[in-house]
Amino acid sequence: MQTTVSLGIDIGGTNIAFGIIDKSGNCLANGSLPTTAYNTPQDFVQDLYKTVKKELDNLDVQLVGIGVGAPNGNYFNGTIENAANLSWKGTIPMVELLTKQFGVPAFITNDAKAAAIGEMVYGGAKGMKDFVVITLGTGLGSGIVINGKLVYGHDGLAGEVGHTLVCGGDRYCNCGRRGCLETYASATGIKRTACELLALENTPSALRDIPYTEITAKKVYDAAQKGDPIALEAFRITGEQLGKALANLVAIISPEAIFLQGGVANAGEWLFKTTQEQMEANMLYIFKQKIKILRSSLPTNAAIYGASALVWTELNN
Repeated sequence: MQTTVSLGIDIGGTNIAFGIIDKSGNCLANGSLPTTAYNTPQDFVQDLYKTVKKELDNLDVQLVGIGVGAPNGNYFNGTIENAANLSWKGTIPMVELLTKQFGVPAFITNDAKAAAIGEMVYGGAKGMKDFVVITLGTGLGSGIVINGKLVYGHDGLAGEVGHTLVCGGDRYCNCGRRGCLETYASATGIKRTACELLALENTPSALRDIPYTEITAKKVYDAAQKGDPIALEAFRITGEQLGKALANLVAIISPEAIFLQGGVANAGEWLFKTTQEQMEANMLYIFKQKIKILRSSLPTNAAIYGASALVWTELNN
């Protein structure tokens, strides 16, 4: 009997990653295609089909579905809608294109929601009914699961924790507003915090030797590991803002755990310690000492696992 597999696709502005994954979470084949190489989504789907078919022909498997994680991926409509970081503009009927080309069901959601599904099917949230996944990368994405179901809202767009407002925050966000959480708790936010501290304080720091345009969250992290006071303060502020926001989120949905994914989550204790402390310090008393903040247990290519997991949750419903 052939092993059933799903195709997980993570669509990004630079690259599109894919993986052929079985129900146990074994990635049997994976690869990537450059997003900018395709003038139209139709061209991409046709090339993807040729690439994936070669992989499937070398495996004794049956493809049963396709899951896609994409910026502005709308679960209800099966579309990518006006994604700012993609060269394909307007509304893209991605599910329709994939289903027609591959001949199997396809499903789509945004990349952060896919990450939450991946955590539930393959990762540390197995067996949990209520949890949150926060993805910390260039921005801050999130997926909220309540009673075992991902929260989509009436329009498929619910769960934008990164665009909740920080008390006293005044940084401009790419969404057009000021004070969004992701302008503080993200790789971009950490850089902005470090640069503000360098401008406002006279504290000695190795970061002063780096041109502003070359400072990155990774360089701030490297400096923090060496005890740099500006870098440590930047992570403290990041954890403070994130922890307070999570305390508010807990008061609304009371999750069993909050998982942190993405490059910034790899900062480890510099981020987790302060975030946990600030969440507890600002938590409504009835929730104190109940909520765990955990690092994601998914592999580094978590996005394709999340997209793949979307297939299993949909086909099992």
